[in-house]
Amino acid sequence: MEETISPIIDWGVATLPLAGEERSGDACVVKAWGKKFLVAAIDGLGHGDQAAYAAGIATETLINHTSDSDDVVSLVRRCHQSLVRTRGVVLSLAIFDAVNNTVTWMGIGNVDGLLLRADSQANPPSESLLQRGGVVGYQLPSLRSSTTHVGRGDILILSTDGISSGFEREVSTKESPQQIADKIIINYKKKTDDALVLVACYTGDLP
Repeated sequence: MEETISPIIDWGVATLPLAGEERSGDACVVKAWGKKFLVAAIDGLGHGDQAAYAAGIATETLINHTSDSDDVVSLVRRCHQSLVRTRGVVLSLAIFDAVNNTVTWMGIGNVDGLLLRADSQANPPSESLLQRGGVVGYQLPSLRSSTTHVGRGDILILSTDGISSGFEREVSTKESPQQIADKIIINYKKKTDDALVLVACYTGDLP
């Protein structure tokens, strides 16, 4: 995981391997550059060493190329090229832009993405990431990202398929990202897979 501090995002992550495994096949990237910030959650197919190996390659690729391209489609294609000799990964990634107050995101496979609005009057109060079927490193679908406006305090949650659905009912935007991530993984981790929750709160370009 790439650790970074940014005035744009406050974030937290929680992850646990499948019981009996020493390594998790789930990984994440958080990286700031300029007035932009990447968050990504990666799930290597299966679990154990080979899943962790594939997730590690995807992580390294995103870290090394994010500053070269702020286009999520291009980043997914770079990951695909890097992963062709592995079992592959599924992933979701998002780039926050503090100049335009937007987030651009996309998902390949079953890494869920949920955006919760801090504004109680927002309509809709949340948005879900549109996921496209496929495996990065094996077979890519037609790639298309989407962009939406974000406000200060909005929370993006990325979770791998080791997390059960329904956690959004218990999330409070007043809690810290780390508190949210810890609560979700404690209460919603499945027993059959690795699990990872990445929570990012958009703070804007604070001084």
